[in-house]
Amino acid sequence: MSTPADTTAPSALQRLREGLPGLNPGDRRIAETILADPLGAGDSSITTVAAAARISPAAVSRFARKLGYAGFPALRAAIALDNGRAAQSGWERDIGTAITPADTSQDVLDILAGTAARALRDAAAVIDLVQVERAAEAITGAERVHLHGEWGDSIAVRELYLRLQRIGVAVWCHETGPHTLDLVARTLTARDVVLVLNRSGDDETALRLVRDAARAGTTTIAVHGAPGSALDQAVDIAVYTGIRNGSVWTQHFAGRASDTLLTSMLWLLVAQRRSADPTMRFVDDGTLEPHLSAPPRDTDR
Repeated sequence: MSTPADTTAPSALQRLREGLPGLNPGDRRIAETILADPLGAGDSSITTVAAAARISPAAVSRFARKLGYAGFPALRAAIALDNGRAAQSGWERDIGTAITPADTSQDVLDILAGTAARALRDAAAVIDLVQVERAAEAITGAERVHLHGEWGDSIAVRELYLRLQRIGVAVWCHETGPHTLDLVARTLTARDVVLVLNRSGDDETALRLVRDAARAGTTTIAVHGAPGSALDQAVDIAVYTGIRNGSVWTQHFAGRASDTLLTSMLWLLVAQRRSADPTMRFVDDGTLEPHLSAPPRDTDR
């Protein structure tokens, strides 16, 4: 059996899981007790573990030596190390290394603010204004506009929907699955626009929607974080937000900042174009311009 010093050997908890089926009844109870609460076992005395396993402390000590450890304290230290590795691995997998569990709230605030500021600067340097203007023109001239985004992608899409609706655009927001989108696709015409926001650029639901829309002659727009992706290639107007799709939360946070920048700019360009056209002119408080308002009432009656 490999010694604990061998860094290529399985971890303590992995040894317990893999060896569980072949253990005798007493050792099996010890292993099951540890595996049921690894965090507790990594901080417990030998008597606590023995009591939970309904066995003697001496049996727990012998079990640790069978695993190749000098005794239970060495096994307990190995379990605690495994717990720390698992926690750190999970944190880094989900959140990344920019923020650590030890950071203060001020550190977290500074890092998030700095991440957003850098993302906006980087995005502003590379956003293709010609493509954004093309998208704004298409939305302005569309009979109907359909927006789609799922999960985190829906955040900026939902705000774009509310903003466009506010200035009088006939717009719908779809956060549902492929079956509903199939029904939407059947209503599309060449006078419509479909805009999807998908940072990865490879979402099958988004791809299916734009391909169905293209067959109907609908203008398709993609806002994405993956240049050269399938979605980038599948639409009429592809707009890269300037921040690539990431794999951990802090990278996604940067991407969301660029999503909001891009969609905010897009709705403002549409608002400018609508304001320049007297036939569809609305002010932002939701009221019609005077020349479009209802006629004054005759107060002499």
